[in-house]
Amino acid sequence: MGGETQPGSGSRQRIDKWLFFARIVKSRSLAQSHIQSGHVSINGTRCAQPSQTVKVGDRVELTLERRDVILVVRLPGERRGPYDEAKLLYEDLSPPADEAKRLTPYEQAIRGQGSGRPTKKERRAIDRLMSDED
Repeated sequence: MGGETQPGSGSRQRIDKWLFFARIVKSRSLAQSHIQSGHVSINGTRCAQPSQTVKVGDRVELTLERRDVILVVRLPGERRGPYDEAKLLYEDLSPPADEAKRLTPYEQAIRGQGSGRPTKKERRAIDRLMSDED
């Protein structure tokens, strides 16, 4: 079947497949685009092609949209299974998110003055301003 490893392949696996099986990215094509843009390195060397292989013990560093991830390969993946199965494929050495950069849910909900859509009060003030100019 498609999930079986070929004889002699050992524990090596394509980096794009491994990232997909480990649930680091949502699709193999997204993994391939990350690799081709230079956002993935294996053992400190920038990964240039999605066909590059990883083996147990390799250190994979990724720059994702919101954070940097450092992983050590524990196992090659056989399928894209549930999260509990996927997290067995790697050891996460990523530094915790900087406490100063974290926002509380309250701080996330508050928008800065003048950003985003106007409030009802601001919209009425704009309407009054615009009606005086006519």
